[in-house]
Amino acid sequence: MPRLIVDQLTDLTPELLGEYGIRSLFMDFDNTIVPYTTDVPTEAMDRWLTAMQESEIFLCVVSNSRNQRVVRFCNAHGLHCVTRSRKPFQKGIREALTRYHLDPKTTALVGDQIFTDVLGANCGGLTSILVTPIRLHNIWLKLRNVAEQPFIFLARGRRR
Repeated sequence: MPRLIVDQLTDLTPELLGEYGIRSLFMDFDNTIVPYTTDVPTEAMDRWLTAMQESEIFLCVVSNSRNQRVVRFCNAHGLHCVTRSRKPFQKGIREALTRYHLDPKTTALVGDQIFTDVLGANCGGLTSILVTPIRLHNIWLKLRNVAEQPFIFLARGRRR
């Protein structure tokens, strides 16, 4: 179960994260920051990334993707990045925690999938944050989303 549910990544603020003792934020890439079909963020996402980078919150993209578009995006936006993370397994999460000397107790992982992002965060001792997927553009994503609905329903009291 996610510890916190928000509609979109841009709903997270340094103040809200501070309420949960969060000082570091790992972010999924596809369908959390940008849709699967592009690597161009919305203006709102661009503003949010800039504001968060100016805050005391450490940001790092932790993505299962092997695609270079994730690395290019992170380089262009000044973000730390770990790809091929294999969430929900702990390889990428542990790599990011170790590389950047972070404490899992003060780190959250935000993403759009229960069975990868939320499960990976929970297994790693991080705070899990679920966001609504930006866009469910194919049948597999829609089916996965249907399978996740019972868990989202059970966690509905955690929505902010």
